[in-house]
Amino acid sequence: MMILRSSPPSPFGRKIKIAAALAGLRGKIEVVMADTTDPADVLRSQNPLGKIPVLILEDGTTLYDSRVILEYLDWLAGGNLLIPAEPKARFAALTQAALADGILDAAILQIYEERFRTPERREPKWIDYQSEKVARALAIFDAAPPAGHRDVAHIGLACALGYLDLRFGGKWRDSYKTLVPWLAAFEAEVPAFAATRFVA
Repeated sequence: MMILRSSPPSPFGRKIKIAAALAGLRGKIEVVMADTTDPADVLRSQNPLGKIPVLILEDGTTLYDSRVILEYLDWLAGGNLLIPAEPKARFAALTQAALADGILDAAILQIYEERFRTPERREPKWIDYQSEKVARALAIFDAAPPAGHRDVAHIGLACALGYLDLRFGGKWRDSYKTLVPWLAAFEAEVPAFAATRFVA
């Protein structure tokens, strides 16, 4: 059995859990908790960056990060399931997935600014810079959210919106009206989304 090192609040780990469910591979993966802040956790030997998720294959090979793991799961499931095979659709989906990952990266940096810096050391300009990235990306998605077969782009955007709900109180919902029903439809169609929700 493969092992997924992750933690419940991780949106990148959530991406892999949802992808595995959509690919019919969830039963072949054991999820094992990882603590990125603990130097004694073997995570740092599994991924020298000390980041999650990490997928450990049955032969001991480790794969990281979520983009690579998701591509591996697509390959394992026969391809053209999580990532379209046709070139135009493939690169459109991967570009949207990268934009969704960018939302997560910028959102997490805002959380880290508050988590690791005392109030007097926080940099408002840096927080605004990251917040503006999120706003621009959400505007793009609000104008044209991923459509059709649920793939890497859908998974990425759903996890990004879920993370904004978790860490930012769902404030995005007031400004991006197309994305609210889009996420509701994704949740209704993909049970793994609700099953992987983390409540702080």
